[in-house]
Amino acid sequence: MADKRILYVSQEVKPYLPETPESLLGNKLPQSIQDKKYEVRIFMPKYGGINERRNQLHEVIRLSGMNIIIDDTDHPLIIKVASLQPSRIQVYFIDSDDYFQKSKNDIDDFGSNRTDNDERAIFFARGTMETVKKSSWKPSIVHCSGWISMLTPLYLKKMYSEDPCFRDAKIIYTIFPGTFEGKLDSRLIEKLKMDNIDDTFLQNVDIENLDINAMHKIAIEYSDAVVFGTENIDPELTKFIEAKGLPYLTYEKASESIDAYNEIYNSLIEDEN
Repeated sequence: MADKRILYVSQEVKPYLPETPESLLGNKLPQSIQDKKYEVRIFMPKYGGINERRNQLHEVIRLSGMNIIIDDTDHPLIIKVASLQPSRIQVYFIDSDDYFQKSKNDIDDFGSNRTDNDERAIFFARGTMETVKKSSWKPSIVHCSGWISMLTPLYLKKMYSEDPCFRDAKIIYTIFPGTFEGKLDSRLIEKLKMDNIDDTFLQNVDIENLDINAMHKIAIEYSDAVVFGTENIDPELTKFIEAKGLPYLTYEKASESIDAYNEIYNSLIEDEN
């Protein structure tokens, strides 16, 4: 078994979603990294548009059945799995009738226009962490990509900071160009407090303006490194990253070769040791 383990918490992966630069990276990066002797697993939402039969998804009964409480409401967690070909990497799908079923009003595969995107991001973060815990799989690196993963670094460093599966994990956040519409529900703060996440995480955030940049900042605040998934990064975010002294990969460097990812993974794992 590989000593180095990478958990990819991804918004989109080809072939489960249509081909885009992001879904192609979600496919290519884990498979290329596995070739470099890492053990790899992928988690993504089971969006309603994903064809289960064509992609050979099946439910993992031993990992399903938990309830995730958000804003005092129970939401059943269903876990499905498929194998990414040709590498046979296990892809785990976080499924929920409440949050990820297809809606006729969705403007894209992710439902980026939904009013409950804050709760969907919470459910995805917690569902992923609880499933990894249940499977007793301890990652060295957790690499989050896309806006649906934007609360995962916060949960890892707050709610799961002392959990044996995650306390030593290093976190990387990729800023992708895709976004949710408008602003998130201002009650997000109260919902996070219900998970015993106090409001110290708000020190660099305008709570009246929970737009995509504010949420990127929360993800960056609790990450150990950042990747630019687009060449058009807001200069404000670049300054924020540099002020924190975080290592980061520019879009140009990340696009050149998978080796750039391997280098930053190795540097974080070496720092851990």
